[in-house]
Amino acid sequence: MLNNESQTQNLRLLPALKSLASPVRLAVLDYLKNPVGNFPPQVDGDPVIDGICADFLRDKLGIAAATASRHLTLLVDCGLLIATRKKGWTFYRRDEDAIAQFADLLKTTL
Repeated sequence: MLNNESQTQNLRLLPALKSLASPVRLAVLDYLKNPVGNFPPQVDGDPVIDGICADFLRDKLGIAAATASRHLTLLVDCGLLIATRKKGWTFYRRDEDAIAQFADLLKTTL
């Protein structure tokens, strides 16, 4: 049986692990590793500081807007992405600190 600390760590991991169980969401995280190299220039929002516009992500993934929105929301909700609103658009970028903490916690748990 797991001790309380192990159970708590496992509960912290579950949302991110569930989010990573999708090839589309893994692709989002991969594309956002290099936003300048993977996406065209944006009129509004710096790709590194603000992130990439949801429409560019949707186009790159080749999925419907509602589907993209759901995938992006799941990644934001589990803490792996940061969403920023700017001039009526939503931009997404990786939360590198949260990703590093998740990776460390996963190493500790496994």
